[in-house]
Amino acid sequence: MDDEPRWLTPEQLDQWVHFVAVLTTVPAVVADQLKREADLNFFEYHVLARLSGAPGRALQMAVLADVTHGSQSRLSHAVRRLESAGWVTRRSCATASRAVEAVLTDAGFEKLRRAAPGHVAEARRVLVDALTPEELAQLRHLSRKVLAAAAPEVLETVDDLLSR
Repeated sequence: MDDEPRWLTPEQLDQWVHFVAVLTTVPAVVADQLKREADLNFFEYHVLARLSGAPGRALQMAVLADVTHGSQSRLSHAVRRLESAGWVTRRSCATASRAVEAVLTDAGFEKLRRAAPGHVAEARRVLVDALTPEELAQLRHLSRKVLAAAAPEVLETVDDLLSR
C-alpha cells in the first residue's frame, strides 16, 4: 500500500498556481470596482441581482442563500445592510409558514440598475473581451467540469438559475 501523496508535476503545479491566481485576483478586481463605483460589495450586488430576476422580485431567504452561495448568517447580515439602505425589505412568506422572504424595493432595483453597467463593463474587461468566443465556450465547459467535481450542488443551482 502506497501512502505517498500524488504530488503535482512541475507542469501541473504551474497550471494550479495560475488557476489559484485567477481565483483570488479576479473576484478582488470585480469587488473593488463595485465598491468604488456603486458602494456595494460583490455579495450585496449578487443578492440584488438575484432578487431582481425573481418573480415579484422576492425570494425566500433559504432559497436566496442557495442561489447566492452564501450561508444563512452571511445572507442575513447582507440583507440587514441592504434593508438599512432601503433597497430590500423582509416579510413573511405567503406560501410557506414561518418562512421569511427578501423583497427588492423600487429603490433597490434602481440601485442595481445604476450599478449594473459598471459591473458588466468590468466583467467584459477582465474576462469576456480578454478571451475569444471559442475560449469562453471552453472556459464554460471547463468550469462545469470543475464545479461537478468540487460542488455538484452549486452546478445544479447555477443550471437551475440560468434555465429560468
